[in-house]
Amino acid sequence: QVQLVESGGGLVQVGGSLRLSCAVSVHTFNSLAMAWFRQPSGKEREFVAGSRWTGGSTRYADSGKGRFTFSKDMAKNTVYLQMSNLQTEDTAIYYCAAGYNLRQPELVNPGRFNYWGQGTQVAVSS
Repeated sequence: QVQLVESGGGLVQVGGSLRLSCAVSVHTFNSLAMAWFRQPSGKEREFVAGSRWTGGSTRYADSGKGRFTFSKDMAKNTVYLQMSNLQTEDTAIYYCAAGYNLRQPELVNPGRFNYWGQGTQVAVSS
């Protein structure tokens, strides 16, 4: 059974920072890939950042490069998304996602992830 539990969302002003956490409970970490997606109100879900649990590089959407950092704490089975210099366009529900046997280019495709957290709201005010 797979369980993903996000936390850390909230309301922040433009230029502020937030760190999202996703506690990961899976039956195996072999071939696991993790990612963060977001869905602004009325829009489609979009890729933010992702990586395989072991090996491989982290991939970022252009919108977050230089501002967002994806990281993992394997001892805590937790992935993080550190977000800085937040802008109003970053307002969205942020989801943690898990999938297996993804190639690097597939990290951006929400359809390749089988497991999703409940989402955490991030709101950035001007």
